Amino acid sequence: MSIDALPRISQTSVPLTQPVEATDERGHRVVVQIPAERSLTLYVDRVEVVTLMTLGAHPEWLVLGYLLNQKLVDSVHDIEAITVDWEVGAAAVSTRSKGLNAEGRPVAKTITTGCGQGSMYADLIDTLKPIGDLPQPIAQQTLTAIVDRVRQQETLYKQAGSVHACALFEGTELRVLIEDVGRHNALDSIAGWRALQPRDCITGHPILYTTGRLTSEMIIKAAQMRVPVVISRSGTTEMALEVATRVRVCTIGRALNRRFLCYTHPWRIAFSAEAQT
Repeated sequence: MSIDALPRISQTSVPLTQPVEATDERGHRVVVQIPAERSLTLYVDRVEVVTLMTLGAHPEWLVLGYLLNQKLVDSVHDIEAITVDWEVGAAAVSTRSKGLNAEGRPVAKTITTGCGQGSMYADLIDTLKPIGDLPQPIAQQTLTAIVDRVRQQETLYKQAGSVHACALFEGTELRVLIEDVGRHNALDSIAGWRALQPRDCITGHPILYTTGRLTSEMIIKAAQMRVPVVISRSGTTEMALEVATRVRVCTIGRALNRRFLCYTHPWRIAFSAEAQT
């Protein structure tokens, strides 16, 4: 088999919502949809690595992105196959080298749906290289168009709430949008999707949008994908800005309608003359 061959992956699907009864403000019983959170235990070469709590929209992408973002594998080509079995709640990964880059790292842990994964390793920051200059700054109108595009998108959040979304854009073109119970899962799934695409899939510079707040872990994952601009509907943390400053990621928060705050590297944005008046 060619060393450049992509892994064989299953294509599982599960219901993303389930109906439950609730009582509305008038005291009436109603049936509503809520996200169907489930656990997925990841085994690599039959060794238990982690249990992820996820919606299960794209579990194979999630598994692949998690392994890549945690540097447990160097490349998508290190993986031979990914098979997800929801009957037992497990994802089985086989590697070509029959081993992970996991010496001395914790195993058999659970990543909850909480706001912080707590699973990124400090040495990952030292492996990140600063992102280079863009051919030209990104137009402010592009940023507002992205916010509008996500707002108009039909999403699970509009139906059931309680989920986060991450979206990868090339300019104003939406390439992929993932929703999950945690923003880290959504971003890992995007990383997995991108790893399976041809290298020239995105010829321009990607822009990442997230509904969740920007933490240091989110910036690290964006930098690993070489994304120079990250937009959040929410805010940011001090450590996220420290990492973003170091790796030259432009961080934009509080993005709503035409308003936003740029926290780092504003030179990546071409502010419109109209906005400055």
